[in-house]
Amino acid sequence: MGKNKGEFGSRFGFIMAAIGSAVGLGNIWRFSYVAYENGGGAFLIPYFVALLVIGIPLLILEIGFGLRQRGSAALSYARLNRKWEWLGWWAPIVSFVLMTYYTVIIGWTLNYVVYSFGQSWGSDPDAFFYGKHLGLTSGIWDIGNIQLGVLIAVFLVWAINFIIIYKGVQSGVEKASKIFMPLLFVLMALVTLRGITLPGAMIGVNKFLTPDFSKLADARVWLAAFGQIFFSLSLGFGVMITYASYLPKKSDVVNNAFITGLGNSAFSFMVGLGVFGVLGYMAHSTGLPIENVVTQSIGLAFVAFPQAINLMPGFNTLFSLIFFGALAIAGLSSSISLVEAVVSNMMDKFNMERNKAVFVVCGIGFLGSLIFTTGAGLYFLDLIDHFNMQFGAALVGILECAAIAWVFKASKLRQWMNPISDFGVGRWWDSIVRYVIPFLLGYSVLSSAITELAEPYGGYPLSAQIMGWLIAVMLILIGKAIGSMNWSDQQLLCQEVE
Repeated sequence: MGKNKGEFGSRFGFIMAAIGSAVGLGNIWRFSYVAYENGGGAFLIPYFVALLVIGIPLLILEIGFGLRQRGSAALSYARLNRKWEWLGWWAPIVSFVLMTYYTVIIGWTLNYVVYSFGQSWGSDPDAFFYGKHLGLTSGIWDIGNIQLGVLIAVFLVWAINFIIIYKGVQSGVEKASKIFMPLLFVLMALVTLRGITLPGAMIGVNKFLTPDFSKLADARVWLAAFGQIFFSLSLGFGVMITYASYLPKKSDVVNNAFITGLGNSAFSFMVGLGVFGVLGYMAHSTGLPIENVVTQSIGLAFVAFPQAINLMPGFNTLFSLIFFGALAIAGLSSSISLVEAVVSNMMDKFNMERNKAVFVVCGIGFLGSLIFTTGAGLYFLDLIDHFNMQFGAALVGILECAAIAWVFKASKLRQWMNPISDFGVGRWWDSIVRYVIPFLLGYSVLSSAITELAEPYGGYPLSAQIMGWLIAVMLILIGKAIGSMNWSDQQLLCQEVE
């Protein structure tokens, strides 16, 4: 590695950082809804199949490759072959674009921590969130004004990322992860405990867990499970390759991947119980069927939960502070990893000092976030996220299987990492990363593309749809352009990798 970027001081620190990257806002507001929509308890079958067939094998691939190559994603692929370096840039560039709006959502959670004192959202959380908080305009090209409260919160999020990553791997990323992850688990355990003990909670929990096995015949349910696993584990972003490069040589690979994957899924399941417990209480209190109070994504966190908090018999402010505080920590733990992946690439490619690389990445990132703090910010967030995430990360997953499992050779990586791991993997792993994962991700991308062409996303005007596609293509071109540049320290590419 160039610039002596540092190492994790302990295996525990790496695992906390890896789980922290995986456990994000999607674990809290997306997993439970996806499970509910796709067969309830029956969804756990394709979900755990996806974990074992896609999630953990790809984690092993990325962690093993990063540890073996001893570099950022760009350096790792460049050491494999300069022709593949662009892939090591495309993945972090997708992460960087994701960060420009992900930090805005984290900023909202900080705003809602403040709103929790006195429940500022009042009796109509829906109108408060979209109106007073976001100042939502009539459409994507009606930009509106920058929301000052959101802007301040976004600046704080970028500042926190700057400070942590500036301190380096051991004093920054590892130390923060050791604090954030145990705290996050405790806070969400409290949310879950409170949620499942509220009157009527079992209405929601039963709805969450009751299996509808007929759903298992629907290919879309399996695709939903594959997508949930792939995106929730931070695969295809260059994060795990980067983090693994900070491990001491001869560190375990296979067991670390299993611990990370299983830890992420256990957290998602626990949170799902708490979320649906609260929604069950809400249905019980309002007399509405559970279907009428269940919502997903942003609406769950910033509309449904404030409504439920208003109805609670006591400790409303405390519960609200715990819930939105947990959201903020979950978001920050993921954002740190995404920013670090870009910073690591910058340090290696351009021979930058860490302080300069962090300043450049966080500075440009904050400027990129500004559009999402306007009245049209939610529209831009929704559209860019769709085109950035619908195809980008999954295509990276397919290509990294081609590069690592075919060009580098899965068998070569397996034979190298098995002796240093707590337990090894067999030839079955070679087949999964060479054939099964590319086929499943390829089918998912093709299915999404057909749907996209048949029905344009979100009812946005054609000009906005074109913008979304142009951004997606532009990210690939930027990755190609940077990958073709000469390295400031050519010797990095020539260093022998053990």
